Amino acid sequence: MDIRPGDVLEMKKEHPCGARRWEVLRVGMDFRLRCVGCGREVMLPRKKAEKALKKIILSADRAE
Repeated sequence: MDIRPGDVLEMKKEHPCGARRWEVLRVGMDFRLRCVGCGREVMLPRKKAEKALKKIILSADRAE
């Protein structure tokens, strides 16, 4: 998958705050994500994050 820092991901399940969208802060073996709703930051293993992903919402710098 082509996920880069700055992208916004929509996940299958909601965060306890009610938001489904997460901003990607760091990509590697783990993803560092920030909840768009409440600002909480979490680290997820790449495999778990890709499985929970519903769709990628491209960031402004990659939209053409």
